Formats: sequence, structure tokens, C-alpha cells
Amino acid sequence: MTSEGRRAGAGTYIVLVVTILLFLVPLYVAVSIASQDSSATQYGVQALIPGGGLWRNLVRAFGAIRFWQALGGTFFVATVVSLSTVFFSTLAGYSFSKLRFRGRGVLFLIVIGTMTIPQQLSVVPLYIMANKAGLFGSLWAVVIPGLVSAFGVFWMTQYLRDALPYELIEAARVDGCSMFRTFLSVAMPAARPAAAMLFLFTFIAQWTNYFWPMLILGPNKNSMLTVAAAALKGAYFTDYTVVMAGVCLTTAPLLLLFFFAGKQLVSGIMAGAVKG
Repeated sequence: MTSEGRRAGAGTYIVLVVTILLFLVPLYVAVSIASQDSSATQYGVQALIPGGGLWRNLVRAFGAIRFWQALGGTFFVATVVSLSTVFFSTLAGYSFSKLRFRGRGVLFLIVIGTMTIPQQLSVVPLYIMANKAGLFGSLWAVVIPGLVSAFGVFWMTQYLRDALPYELIEAARVDGCSMFRTFLSVAMPAARPAAAMLFLFTFIAQWTNYFWPMLILGPNKNSMLTVAAAALKGAYFTDYTVVMAGVCLTTAPLLLLFFFAGKQLVSGIMAGAVKG
């Protein structure tokens, strides 16, 4: 029997169940603590027993973080950065994989080399440039540094190298398409599965981004959900029931996204993983 027709064994299901539990336990603990009474918050094993104050704490966190403002800002940043990353990464990937120009290999190595630089090393120059550009406290200071990613360029280059035949490009050029028109009409449709995966992971990364927004947003911390939820922690006293309620509010939109569009997202990822 071929590997495609072989049934998964018990060990496979055990590994899957354990993996799912590892991801679900932190979320369950957050919901459980968020449901506690703030005047008698339980810790340790007792924190695993849900209380009856979940809705009350969600309402408190909802008002404290200005949820709709933070949700709008987060959605704006995640959407703009994801669309920009997909477009520019596909454009660069098409150039590196299908166009012949001097220095192509060196430039590609430089792009890949930037992936080895830790984010912390770029924080100081980015912070100085954002300040000098008058972007401190603005969402654009979060958007602009993420408009394209080295990983996106690498991913789209590797995908288009195998998924896009030269014959299609030559046929488009024979039909009179310009170079950019060929990219839009031929390369973009061919890159759709990989672009869907890149959009998904970029969107999640921007939605959960905390370090850089926390530094650059300054007094406008309610502009993004992660920073606003972190601000629920007090200087002298921290009500963890409200903090965990803020975590639940921050995570809920992503969970809804996967619930309603999970099948389409997974199919896009699988299509991007299987080329040819």
C-alpha cells in the first residue's frame, strides 16, 4: 500500500492531541483567570477552575483599552503591511527568479543576509529615523518598516522559480505586454497560493506585534490591541483578571478569522507547499 493510502497510527494521533493541548492550555488558563472575581483571584491549580466573572471583566477591559479604536488601528496596520509585503515580495521574487540582470545573485544574498540581523539591533536607528520624520506616536511608524520582508522575498523567489514557466512569460511578451504588465498578468496569478500563505503569516505577525509598537507609539498606546492590553498592567497593583480579559479580547478576532476562513486558509497554504 502506498503512503498516500496508509492510515495514521495511534502514535500519530497521540502526538497531534498533545500538540493541540499544548496550544490550547495557555488560552484556557487566560480565559479561566479572566473569569475569576478580581477581589479573590485564584492562582496555581485553582486558576484552572473557571469563575463567573468573565463577562464583567471583559466589559472592564473593553472600556479600559478603547477596544474599537485599538481594533481599528491593529486591523489597519496588519492589512496594509500584509498587502504591501505580498506585493513587493512577489515583485522582488519575480525579478530574482525570472529576470536576468547583473548582480542578481549578490543582491539576493544581501537580502537573505538581513534575516540574520536581530530585530533589537535595528530598533535604535529605526527609532531615530521615525523621530526625525515626525512619525513618533503614529501608526505609520509601525507600518513603514514592515512594508516588505526578507523572508517574503526569499519565499516568493523560491516558489516562482519552480511554479512559473518561462514559456508563459515569453508568450506574454510576444503579445505585447510590458515587463510590469507581464508581472501583473502572469506572475501574480501563478504566485497566488504562496501569496495567500505569506499574507496569512504576515497578518498574524503584525496582529501580535508588540515590541516595536510599544516603543514607537508613545502616548498613543490605545492605537493597537497588543500595546493597549499590556497597558492594563498597573505600576503598583495588577488586576490579572482584567489583563487576561484584555488578552482574550486581543486574541478573539484572530480566532474568529480562523473559524470562518480556516478551510480556505489551510487550502491556500497546502497549495503553496505543493508546487508543480
